[in-house]
Amino acid sequence: MAEADGETRTGSGFDLGRSPTTLDIDFAAEEAAAHATRLLGATQPASSRMTVVFEPSVTASILGIIGRTLSGEAVLKGRSLFADRLGEEVAAPGVTLVDDATDPSSFGAWPDDDEGLASRRNVLVEQGVLARFLHSSYSGRRSGAGSTGSAVRGYSSTPTVAPRALSLVPGTRSQEELIASVGEGVLVQSVTGLGSGVNAVSGDFSVGAEGLMIRNGALAEPVRGMTLASTLQRMCRDIVNVGADQRWFGGGAGMSLAVRDISIGGR
Repeated sequence: MAEADGETRTGSGFDLGRSPTTLDIDFAAEEAAAHATRLLGATQPASSRMTVVFEPSVTASILGIIGRTLSGEAVLKGRSLFADRLGEEVAAPGVTLVDDATDPSSFGAWPDDDEGLASRRNVLVEQGVLARFLHSSYSGRRSGAGSTGSAVRGYSSTPTVAPRALSLVPGTRSQEELIASVGEGVLVQSVTGLGSGVNAVSGDFSVGAEGLMIRNGALAEPVRGMTLASTLQRMCRDIVNVGADQRWFGGGAGMSLAVRDISIGGR
Protein backbone atom coordinates (compact mmCIF):
# COMPACT_ATOMS: atom_id res chain seq x y z
CA MET A 1 0.00 0.00 0.00
CA ALA A 2 1.20 3.51 -0.84
CA GLU A 3 -0.12 6.76 0.63
CA ALA A 4 0.34 10.44 -0.21
CA ASP A 5 -1.75 13.48 0.68
CA GLY A 6 -4.53 11.33 2.07
CA GLU A 7 -4.72 9.11 -1.01
CA THR A 8 -3.96 5.40 -0.77
CA ARG A 9 -3.27 2.88 -3.53
CA THR A 10 -2.57 -0.84 -3.37
CA GLY A 11 -0.35 -2.94 -5.59
CA SER A 12 0.64 -6.57 -5.89
CA GLY A 13 3.87 -8.41 -6.57
CA PHE A 14 4.39 -12.04 -7.47
CA ASP A 15 7.11 -14.64 -7.59
CA LEU A 16 7.16 -18.43 -7.81
CA GLY A 17 9.77 -20.98 -6.87
CA ARG A 18 10.13 -24.73 -6.48
CA SER A 19 11.42 -24.26 -2.94
CA PRO A 20 11.56 -21.39 -0.41
CA THR A 21 15.19 -20.77 -1.29
CA THR A 22 14.33 -20.03 -4.93
CA LEU A 23 11.66 -17.43 -4.09
CA ASP A 24 12.74 -13.83 -4.65
CA ILE A 25 10.81 -12.08 -1.89
CA ASP A 26 12.58 -8.78 -2.52
CA PHE A 27 11.49 -8.82 -6.16
CA ALA A 28 7.85 -9.43 -5.22
CA ALA A 29 7.93 -6.69 -2.59
CA GLU A 30 9.55 -4.18 -4.93
CA GLU A 31 7.04 -5.00 -7.66
CA ALA A 32 4.11 -4.51 -5.27
CA ALA A 33 5.53 -1.20 -4.03
CA ALA A 34 6.12 0.06 -7.58
CA HIS A 35 2.61 -0.90 -8.68
CA ALA A 36 1.11 0.98 -5.74
CA THR A 37 3.25 4.14 -5.75
CA ARG A 38 3.04 4.82 -9.46
CA LEU A 39 -0.78 4.88 -9.29
CA LEU A 40 -0.84 7.74 -6.79
CA GLY A 41 -2.63 10.67 -8.36
CA ALA A 42 -4.27 8.50 -11.03
CA THR A 43 -7.16 10.04 -12.97
CA GLN A 44 -9.67 8.72 -15.48
CA PRO A 45 -8.44 9.08 -19.07
CA ALA A 46 -10.45 10.42 -21.98
CA SER A 47 -12.23 7.82 -24.10
CA SER A 48 -10.30 6.85 -27.23
CA ARG A 49 -8.88 3.95 -29.24
CA MET A 50 -5.20 3.20 -28.77
CA THR A 51 -2.47 0.60 -28.45
CA VAL A 52 -2.33 -1.18 -25.10
CA VAL A 53 0.77 -2.78 -23.60
CA PHE A 54 -0.24 -5.48 -21.13
CA GLU A 55 2.10 -6.40 -18.28
CA PRO A 56 3.08 -10.11 -18.09
CA SER A 57 0.58 -11.05 -15.36
CA VAL A 58 -2.31 -9.59 -17.37
CA THR A 59 -1.14 -11.32 -20.55
CA ALA A 60 -1.02 -14.66 -18.69
CA SER A 61 -4.61 -14.21 -17.50
CA ILE A 62 -5.87 -13.39 -21.01
CA LEU A 63 -3.97 -16.33 -22.51
CA GLY A 64 -5.55 -18.61 -19.92
CA ILE A 65 -8.99 -17.68 -21.24
CA ILE A 66 -7.91 -18.16 -24.86
CA GLY A 67 -6.35 -21.50 -23.95
CA ARG A 68 -9.66 -22.80 -22.62
CA THR A 69 -11.33 -21.98 -25.95
CA LEU A 70 -8.72 -24.17 -27.68
CA SER A 71 -9.89 -27.25 -25.79
CA GLY A 72 -11.25 -30.03 -27.97
CA GLU A 73 -13.85 -30.59 -25.29
CA ALA A 74 -15.11 -27.01 -25.75
CA VAL A 75 -15.19 -27.55 -29.51
CA LEU A 76 -17.27 -30.72 -29.18
CA LYS A 77 -19.72 -28.89 -26.90
CA GLY A 78 -20.01 -25.97 -29.33
CA ARG A 79 -18.46 -23.58 -26.83
CA SER A 80 -15.27 -22.56 -28.63
CA LEU A 81 -15.04 -19.35 -30.64
CA PHE A 82 -12.31 -21.05 -32.73
CA ALA A 83 -14.37 -24.10 -33.75
CA ASP A 84 -14.14 -24.92 -37.49
CA ARG A 85 -11.13 -22.62 -37.91
CA LEU A 86 -8.28 -25.13 -38.06
CA GLY A 87 -5.80 -24.06 -40.70
CA GLU A 88 -7.07 -20.48 -40.74
CA GLU A 89 -5.27 -17.33 -39.63
CA VAL A 90 -6.57 -16.42 -36.17
CA ALA A 91 -3.72 -14.23 -34.89
CA ALA A 92 -1.19 -11.76 -36.20
CA PRO A 93 1.55 -13.25 -38.41
CA GLY A 94 4.51 -14.21 -36.26
CA VAL A 95 2.39 -15.09 -33.21
CA THR A 96 2.94 -18.65 -31.97
CA LEU A 97 1.07 -20.13 -28.99
CA VAL A 98 2.40 -23.31 -27.39
CA ASP A 99 1.27 -25.59 -24.58
CA ASP A 100 4.41 -27.47 -23.55
CA ALA A 101 4.26 -29.53 -20.36
CA THR A 102 7.77 -30.82 -21.14
CA ASP A 103 9.27 -27.33 -20.65
CA PRO A 104 11.27 -27.52 -17.40
CA SER A 105 10.93 -23.77 -16.82
CA SER A 106 7.15 -24.14 -16.46
CA PHE A 107 5.64 -24.89 -13.08
CA GLY A 108 3.08 -27.03 -14.91
CA ALA A 109 5.74 -29.33 -16.35
CA TRP A 110 5.15 -33.05 -15.73
CA PRO A 111 6.14 -36.25 -17.58
CA ASP A 112 2.53 -37.29 -18.23
CA ASP A 113 -1.01 -35.98 -18.12
CA ASP A 114 -3.72 -37.09 -15.70
CA GLU A 115 -4.65 -40.06 -17.87
CA GLY A 116 -1.05 -41.27 -17.76
CA LEU A 117 -0.25 -40.33 -21.36
CA ALA A 118 3.10 -38.76 -22.15
CA SER A 119 3.33 -34.98 -22.08
CA ARG A 120 4.35 -33.29 -25.31
CA ARG A 121 4.87 -29.90 -26.90
CA ASN A 122 1.63 -28.85 -28.57
CA VAL A 123 1.79 -25.93 -30.99
CA LEU A 124 -1.74 -24.51 -30.99
CA VAL A 125 -1.20 -21.41 -33.11
CA GLU A 126 1.80 -21.31 -35.45
CA GLN A 127 2.79 -18.04 -37.09
CA GLY A 128 -0.78 -16.82 -36.64
CA VAL A 129 -2.46 -19.98 -38.03
CA LEU A 130 -4.61 -22.26 -35.84
CA ALA A 131 -2.75 -25.58 -35.90
CA ARG A 132 -4.59 -27.85 -33.43
CA PHE A 133 -6.84 -28.16 -30.40
CA LEU A 134 -5.95 -29.77 -27.08
CA HIS A 135 -7.45 -33.20 -26.39
CA SER A 136 -7.84 -35.87 -23.75
CA SER A 137 -8.16 -39.47 -24.91
CA TYR A 138 -11.97 -39.08 -24.86
CA SER A 139 -12.23 -35.81 -26.83
CA GLY A 140 -9.44 -36.96 -29.14
CA ARG A 141 -11.28 -40.19 -29.89
CA ARG A 142 -14.57 -38.40 -30.53
CA SER A 143 -12.97 -35.83 -32.84
CA GLY A 144 -10.66 -38.31 -34.56
CA ALA A 145 -7.60 -36.26 -33.64
CA GLY A 146 -6.15 -38.39 -30.83
CA SER A 147 -4.97 -37.26 -27.41
CA THR A 148 -2.47 -34.41 -27.06
CA GLY A 149 -1.62 -35.40 -23.47
CA SER A 150 -3.83 -32.61 -22.12
CA ALA A 151 -6.11 -34.39 -19.65
CA VAL A 152 -6.47 -32.68 -16.27
CA ARG A 153 -8.09 -34.51 -13.37
CA GLY A 154 -10.77 -33.20 -11.04
CA TYR A 155 -11.82 -34.47 -7.64
CA SER A 156 -15.49 -34.71 -8.61
CA SER A 157 -15.44 -35.56 -12.32
CA THR A 158 -13.72 -37.49 -15.06
CA PRO A 159 -10.63 -35.79 -16.57
CA THR A 160 -11.27 -32.62 -18.54
CA VAL A 161 -9.11 -30.89 -21.15
CA ALA A 162 -7.01 -27.83 -20.29
CA PRO A 163 -3.65 -26.22 -21.06
CA ARG A 164 -0.89 -27.27 -18.68
CA ALA A 165 2.01 -24.96 -19.61
CA LEU A 166 0.64 -22.33 -21.98
CA SER A 167 2.75 -19.51 -23.41
CA LEU A 168 3.30 -17.37 -26.45
CA VAL A 169 6.75 -17.84 -27.93
CA PRO A 170 8.59 -14.77 -26.57
CA GLY A 171 9.80 -12.02 -28.85
CA THR A 172 13.07 -10.12 -28.65
CA ARG A 173 12.06 -6.74 -27.21
CA SER A 174 12.04 -5.63 -23.58
CA GLN A 175 9.01 -3.90 -22.09
CA GLU A 176 10.83 -0.57 -22.39
CA GLU A 177 11.41 -1.19 -26.10
CA LEU A 178 7.75 -2.10 -26.62
CA ILE A 179 6.69 1.11 -24.88
CA ALA A 180 9.10 3.18 -26.97
CA SER A 181 7.77 1.60 -30.18
CA VAL A 182 4.14 2.34 -29.26
CA GLY A 183 4.52 6.10 -29.11
CA GLU A 184 1.04 6.86 -27.75
CA GLY A 185 -0.95 4.33 -25.74
CA VAL A 186 -1.39 2.90 -22.26
CA LEU A 187 0.51 0.38 -20.11
CA VAL A 188 -2.01 -1.80 -18.27
CA GLN A 189 -0.68 -3.22 -15.02
CA SER A 190 -3.89 -4.78 -13.71
CA VAL A 191 -7.44 -5.56 -14.83
CA THR A 192 -10.70 -6.39 -13.08
CA GLY A 193 -13.70 -8.39 -14.24
CA LEU A 194 -11.95 -11.01 -16.37
CA GLY A 195 -14.33 -13.63 -15.03
CA SER A 196 -17.51 -11.71 -15.84
CA GLY A 197 -16.34 -9.34 -18.58
CA VAL A 198 -14.95 -11.88 -21.03
CA ASN A 199 -17.21 -14.30 -22.92
CA ALA A 200 -15.16 -17.28 -24.05
CA VAL A 201 -17.91 -18.37 -26.46
CA SER A 202 -18.60 -15.10 -28.31
CA GLY A 203 -15.19 -13.54 -27.63
CA ASP A 204 -16.61 -10.30 -26.22
CA PHE A 205 -14.01 -8.58 -24.03
CA SER A 206 -14.77 -5.75 -21.59
CA VAL A 207 -12.75 -5.28 -18.40
CA GLY A 208 -11.76 -2.54 -15.99
CA ALA A 209 -8.11 -1.50 -15.96
CA GLU A 210 -5.50 0.77 -14.44
CA GLY A 211 -1.96 1.67 -15.40
CA LEU A 212 0.09 4.44 -16.97
CA MET A 213 -0.35 6.48 -20.12
CA ILE A 214 2.37 6.19 -22.77
CA ARG A 215 3.28 9.50 -24.42
CA ASN A 216 6.07 10.00 -26.94
CA GLY A 217 7.29 6.46 -26.24
CA ALA A 218 7.68 6.96 -22.48
CA LEU A 219 5.56 6.29 -19.39
CA ALA A 220 3.53 9.31 -18.31
CA GLU A 221 0.66 9.99 -15.88
CA PRO A 222 -1.18 7.21 -14.00
CA VAL A 223 -4.76 6.35 -15.00
CA ARG A 224 -7.57 4.33 -13.47
CA GLY A 225 -11.31 3.84 -13.83
CA MET A 226 -11.05 2.96 -17.51
CA THR A 227 -12.66 0.14 -19.47
CA LEU A 228 -10.92 -1.85 -22.20
CA ALA A 229 -13.25 -3.20 -24.89
CA SER A 230 -12.62 -5.43 -27.90
CA THR A 231 -13.07 -9.11 -28.77
CA LEU A 232 -10.62 -11.95 -28.21
CA GLN A 233 -10.63 -12.65 -31.95
CA ARG A 234 -9.72 -9.09 -32.84
CA MET A 235 -7.12 -8.80 -30.08
CA CYS A 236 -5.34 -11.90 -31.37
CA ARG A 237 -5.20 -10.41 -34.87
CA ASP A 238 -4.16 -6.98 -33.57
CA ILE A 239 -1.06 -8.12 -31.65
CA VAL A 240 1.75 -5.74 -32.58
CA ASN A 241 4.64 -7.09 -30.51
CA VAL A 242 5.35 -9.94 -28.09
CA GLY A 243 7.88 -9.07 -25.39
CA ALA A 244 10.95 -11.03 -24.36
CA ASP A 245 10.17 -10.76 -20.62
CA GLN A 246 8.48 -14.15 -20.19
CA ARG A 247 7.36 -14.98 -16.62
CA TRP A 248 5.61 -18.13 -15.43
CA PHE A 249 2.48 -17.84 -13.28
CA GLY A 250 1.68 -21.43 -12.30
CA GLY A 251 0.64 -23.35 -15.41
CA GLY A 252 0.82 -20.40 -17.77
CA ALA A 253 3.30 -17.73 -18.79
CA GLY A 254 2.92 -14.10 -19.70
CA MET A 255 5.09 -11.38 -21.12
CA SER A 256 4.62 -7.76 -22.13
CA LEU A 257 2.20 -7.74 -25.06
CA ALA A 258 1.32 -4.81 -27.33
CA VAL A 259 -2.14 -4.90 -28.92
CA ARG A 260 -3.35 -2.08 -31.15
CA ASP A 261 -6.75 -0.45 -31.60
CA ILE A 262 -8.39 -1.30 -28.27
CA SER A 263 -11.30 0.89 -27.21
CA ILE A 264 -10.61 2.80 -23.99
CA GLY A 265 -13.70 3.91 -22.11
CA GLY A 266 -13.13 6.80 -19.73
CA ARG A 267 -14.50 10.28 -19.17
